[in-house]
Amino acid sequence: MADEDEAMTPAEAPNEGEALLGELRDKLLRALADAENTRRRAEREKLEASQYAVTRFARDMLAIADNFGRALAACPKDLREQADPQVKAVIDGVEATERQLLTTLERYGVTPIDTADGKFDPNLHQAVAEVPGEGRPAGSIVDVVQPGYKIGERLLRPAMVTLARKDAAGTLDTKA
Repeated sequence: MADEDEAMTPAEAPNEGEALLGELRDKLLRALADAENTRRRAEREKLEASQYAVTRFARDMLAIADNFGRALAACPKDLREQADPQVKAVIDGVEATERQLLTTLERYGVTPIDTADGKFDPNLHQAVAEVPGEGRPAGSIVDVVQPGYKIGERLLRPAMVTLARKDAAGTLDTKA
């Protein structure tokens, strides 16, 4: 009689089959979703790998761009105008090379960080000093010591900036 208790009645057999079918359908849908998520993740990783593969190389190239900028800044405009034609040609060549280097970096997604608005953003800027504000609000950018760059949406190098400090008139008097 124990066998009779374990045996299914004809009415129970379709219900168990439907439950099994539902369970298998659920497993299939989960497996398909998992495969689709894996495919999307692989595509995203492939895109990021190609976009950010040049990061180390770009950082090295920025050091070269900085040296071009420093070389050009060392020769003020009035001295350039008075220079011999050969010296002017060399300076023009350095300027052209710097422009070409920066254009090539931009082609590979390396773009300068905009500091024109004068607002300090700790995610993009690195404050290296506080200087007299000369009429600027405290904490705003006074000068860019070294330009910063992004590669795609990632920070490649923060812009090194000097910030306006609070004027002596605006500080609290702690002697009173």
